[in-house]
Amino acid sequence: MRLGIITGGGDCPGLNAVIRAAVRKGVGVHGHTFMGFRDGWKGVVEDDSLGLGIPQVTGILHRGGTILGSSGMNPFRVDGGAEAVEATFERRGLDGLIAIGGEGTLGAAAVFADRGLPVVGVPKTIDNDLAGTDITVGFHTAVQVATDAIDRLHSTAESHDRVMLVEVMGRHAGWIAIYAGIAGGADVILIPEHPFDIEDMCRRLRHRHMHRSSFSIVVVAEGAIPQEGTLMLPEPELDENGFPRLGGVANHIAPEIEKRTGFETRVTILGHVQRGGSPVAFDRVLATRMGLAAVDLATAGGWGRMVARQAQEIVDVPLRDAVDHRSVVPLDLYRDAEVFFG
Repeated sequence: MRLGIITGGGDCPGLNAVIRAAVRKGVGVHGHTFMGFRDGWKGVVEDDSLGLGIPQVTGILHRGGTILGSSGMNPFRVDGGAEAVEATFERRGLDGLIAIGGEGTLGAAAVFADRGLPVVGVPKTIDNDLAGTDITVGFHTAVQVATDAIDRLHSTAESHDRVMLVEVMGRHAGWIAIYAGIAGGADVILIPEHPFDIEDMCRRLRHRHMHRSSFSIVVVAEGAIPQEGTLMLPEPELDENGFPRLGGVANHIAPEIEKRTGFETRVTILGHVQRGGSPVAFDRVLATRMGLAAVDLATAGGWGRMVARQAQEIVDVPLRDAVDHRSVVPLDLYRDAEVFFG
C-alpha cells in the first residue's frame, strides 16, 4: 500500500512518535510506502509532500512538534479544497491517509470518509476533548508542564503573600486545568464546564487567607466563563476558521479578585509552552501504540475509523464518534477537586 500521513491543527508533544511508529511498522512489517504532507490538510490541498522511510523517522521519538509541520487549514473552507485533496490522492496513487489531529483535522477526515476517501484517524490534542478515547496524544505532557509551573509558583506566591492565577489551555474542556490543578494543589480551579461566580471564588479565597494560609493558587482554563450576570468579559476575536481566539481571561479576572479581596494578585499565562518540548514517557508510549494501531487499521481497510485508548486497550471507533461531540470534565471529578477549594 501507498499511504499518506498528515499532522494538523495545533502541534503537541508526541506527534513525531506517532509518525515514527506508523512508518516503522508499515515499512518493516507490512511492506508499505509512505509520503508525508506538509502542514496538515494544506499540504494535501497543495500537493506539498516528502517521502517518509526509516531514515526520515529515525531519532524523532523524543522530539517535540512535528517533522511534517502543521496548520489549521480546513479544506472544506477553501474554494475547491476538497476536490484538490481528492485530486492529490489520485495523482499520488494513494491507497489511504493517516490523519493525526484534533477536532478540526479529524472533523474534515470524517467528512472525507463520508465522501469515500480512505482515511483513518489518530487523536491528538492537549485539550483531551475528543470523544471515543479515554486520552489523547499530548495531554499528559501538557499537564506535566502545567503542574511543574504551579509547583514553582507556589514558592513565589508564598514569599509575597499573593494570589497567583495560572492560565492553562482548554477552549471547551477543562481537562488540563482540573488535572494540573489537583496535582499542583490549586486552591480554586475554573473550567469551561462549570461557570464560576466571581464573588463565591473571592469568598473562598478570603476564607483561606483568614484561616489557612497567606497565599493562594487559582488555575484558570482559557475557556472559563462566569455565571451569567456576575462578571462581564470582552468578546474574543475570531480566527480564520471562525473560532474565538482565546487566551488572557485571567487578566480580566485578576483585577476583580484584587478589588474584591484586597489581596495582591498576579497572572501567569502558560500559553504555547504547554504544547512545546519533548513528550513525557506516557505520551511517547501512547503515541507509539496509536501509530502502530493506525497502520494496522489502514492495512485492514478500516477506513473512516479512529484508533483510541479505552481502559488500557488500543481499539478503533468511527471517526464520527470522535468529532460529533466533545469529551468534557464530568461533574463528579470537579466535585472531587472542589473539596480542596478555599
